[in-house]
Amino acid sequence: MAETVTMDLVSPEKLLLSDAYEMVVVPGTEGDFAVMAGHTAVTSSLRPGVISIYEGDVEKDRIFVNGGFAQIAEDKLTVLAEEAIHVADLDRTDLEQRIQDASEDIEDAKDDETRRKAQENKDQLEQLLEALG
Repeated sequence: MAETVTMDLVSPEKLLLSDAYEMVVVPGTEGDFAVMAGHTAVTSSLRPGVISIYEGDVEKDRIFVNGGFAQIAEDKLTVLAEEAIHVADLDRTDLEQRIQDASEDIEDAKDDETRRKAQENKDQLEQLLEALG
């Protein structure tokens, strides 16, 4: 059996995932990086993107995270995510409609703060849609 790294994925609400994997690819702010057993200790901030979990050469799971931090120590990866959603749970049609609604919210905004919030919402929805591939 291959060596593994234990990953804990934590959101503000709860522990979402805790298991051992051969390799986890994390979306760091300076680029994606792979974590395997024996990885050097690192702490990194995360950009919105997809965590890919591998068993051998097969991608076992994909989880979208909307920012946060990753800490690697010994054979443990801890991801503190602002938000985490399994990519398999996303619905393309729903996301496309929500992006259209957000675009209309931007156009209808009466002030800069409302427009900024609507743009942030649209950007996040577009990142989720991109995660679907």
